[in-house]
Amino acid sequence: MIDPGTVSTAVVVGHIRPDADAIGSVYATVAVLRRRGIDARGVIGQVEPIASNLRTIPGCDDIQLVDRLPAADLVVTVDCGDLGRTGTCAEGIRGHDRVLVIDHHSSNEGFGTVDVIDPTAESTTAILHRWFTRSGDRIDRDVAHALYAGLVTDTGSFRWGGPAMHLMAADLIERGVDTRAVAVDLMDATTPDSLRIIGRVLAGVETHPDGPGLTVLTADHATITETNPETIESLTEFIRATGQGVGVLLKENQPGIWSVSLRSTDHDVASVATSLGGGGHLLAAGATVRGNRDTVLATVREAVAGHSRSLSARENGA
Repeated sequence: MIDPGTVSTAVVVGHIRPDADAIGSVYATVAVLRRRGIDARGVIGQVEPIASNLRTIPGCDDIQLVDRLPAADLVVTVDCGDLGRTGTCAEGIRGHDRVLVIDHHSSNEGFGTVDVIDPTAESTTAILHRWFTRSGDRIDRDVAHALYAGLVTDTGSFRWGGPAMHLMAADLIERGVDTRAVAVDLMDATTPDSLRIIGRVLAGVETHPDGPGLTVLTADHATITETNPETIESLTEFIRATGQGVGVLLKENQPGIWSVSLRSTDHDVASVATSLGGGGHLLAAGATVRGNRDTVLATVREAVAGHSRSLSARENGA
């Protein structure tokens, strides 16, 4: 995929507001490139701190938060569904002549000079695992931990995906991954204060009949500022578990700027997110929408009513 003889420096970019798949992908790629003799560094194009639970992933503390793309021979983006997801690195990437895109989002149309996009992969770390295995790169325990972190979180603890994800997990466990520690660090740990905030948000749940039916949770800016990012992100599991229809989590990360997370078990939400200027997977996608809470919700309701499609109808060509 990369000829180390033609590259001496590389920068690996994960998406803004990173999750475990992004952080795991950045670290694993940097580690492998360094073993190939390339001076590689990992970055996230934002100034906001990374969620503290992600710092349990090896190498996370070495990933830099930057306000512009650092100079390098090669740019590798991992788990970035579109150029906008690279944040403050986007302008530099747009003007770079050697960009390798590695991603698994179905909405990714490709923005690199070389695009490696596999929407059938359960996580971006799954694509990297396949690459490293086939190329003979060494996967030590730290790299295995990072790859496993992306896989287990992006599959909802293996609740969805194909047989390959279990084979990958088995390979990584054999390399020394402590699966219990990963689960506790990334998904299970919480505090009484976090539980109180989650309870307050859940108490404000709304349902709407639009299209397939919506279940909506809201975390306004005041709520977000009084807790940690991992508590807010944990709310996506509640909208995912609502059953049929579309679950919506509205997160006001900055006043008037809302991150919209969409989840479903039976509807294509990637098309909804794309209509809002975002993207993602068939069953998990998102976008950023500006306005007050009521106008943002109205925009999302209209998008869901106009663009969501049941997976059975989609498969039948409807």
